[in-house]
Amino acid sequence: MPVNADVLNAGLFSLAAIGLLGSPGPAIAALVAVGKEKGFSRGLRFYGGLQAGLAIAAAICAAGLFSAIRAQPGAMAAMTIAATFYLIYLAFKIATAPVGTQTEGHASGFAATASGGFLLGVMNPKAYVAFISLMASYPIVRSNPTLDLAIKWLVCVAVMIAVDIIWLWLGVVIRKANPTPKVESLLNAAMGGTILITALVAYV
Repeated sequence: MPVNADVLNAGLFSLAAIGLLGSPGPAIAALVAVGKEKGFSRGLRFYGGLQAGLAIAAAICAAGLFSAIRAQPGAMAAMTIAATFYLIYLAFKIATAPVGTQTEGHASGFAATASGGFLLGVMNPKAYVAFISLMASYPIVRSNPTLDLAIKWLVCVAVMIAVDIIWLWLGVVIRKANPTPKVESLLNAAMGGTILITALVAYV
């Protein structure tokens, strides 16, 4: 059976995905921070873990499982509390990261690893809000809801891969600019603060 895809809606959906998934939030702040501290090649591990986690979060939303979780007050509360504590931990690690020559040989621990990136991806409240909004908008294949959601999931994953690598590279650019310790401390505080605000908003 032929599939009639709405090309206009596909384009609009892609633009919406770029806007929602590429805007500053905890994952973006963490990517910039990791790129600044670790460099590009070492930052790719965190980036890869983050992409895997976000892809799973997008799949959960596409499958409607997140709506089922939200219908269970206890499960939703537990997920929110866990996400909040992890985001607070991540904010602290980024805000207090060593600056200048102190970064040599420094390891941020779990927060900057592939596993840390994965956990941030699957526990990022901003991502779930964005995915739910996107999955419900701009029908691309009206005659086949399953195919429609599958296409949207693929577009979201493609957008995240492309946009997030740019944010990681921005961190590398900041690293190469060799900012003064004072400026670097302010940048760390700003990125940590962005994550902390997101965590508190998610809890409220």
